[in-house]
Amino acid sequence: MAVSEPAGLETLYADEHLLVFNKPSGLLSVPGRGEDKQDCLSTRAQQAYPDALVVHRLDMSTSGLLLMARGIAMQRTLNAAFAGRTVAKRYTAVVAGRLLPPTDSTDGWGQIDLAIRVDWPNRPLRMVDPDGGKPSCTRWQALASTDHSTRLLLEPVTGRSHQLRVHLAAIGHPILGDALYAPSAVQALAPRLLLHASRLELLHPATGLQLCFENAAPF
Repeated sequence: MAVSEPAGLETLYADEHLLVFNKPSGLLSVPGRGEDKQDCLSTRAQQAYPDALVVHRLDMSTSGLLLMARGIAMQRTLNAAFAGRTVAKRYTAVVAGRLLPPTDSTDGWGQIDLAIRVDWPNRPLRMVDPDGGKPSCTRWQALASTDHSTRLLLEPVTGRSHQLRVHLAAIGHPILGDALYAPSAVQALAPRLLLHASRLELLHPATGLQLCFENAAPF
């Protein structure tokens, strides 16, 4: 059972096996280096649910759905589900410029296939590298657009660090408010990174039932 939740923790779902939280933008998923980076979602979660363990992360600037396991056995099971790509994730983003649906798509979805690696001199940044990077794939669908921006649904087929941000910047449509990969003019268009984990779908590891969580973007 959970004790009273600490301030800043928003639990969307809890059972004896897993937990789903709504992570705010600006909060780390796990502790960072230094005393000033110890406040994070996992620490807050463990104050309320002492057996809560990390199975995936969201960038500090990204908001939205974050799943945690309860206990080591369930952590291993959920880690395997993520590794086996049986957990489906969707994000909502707003990017710079008008991004039109691909003309050759039969379902309205486009796809970005660009290999990514660590940008070693500029860690923790990532970069596209067709020769030395790891295969990385993002699906996208345009929801609405203006002359200056486009609202997208994003599906990361692979799960590389910073993948969505790197891929969109690489095709000339960086995410608004992205302090790492967008030029200063695009950074200034939003007070935060406009990227939100809005949908999470998986089979419950204990019951086998289909679970689907949705959380609308706050922008």
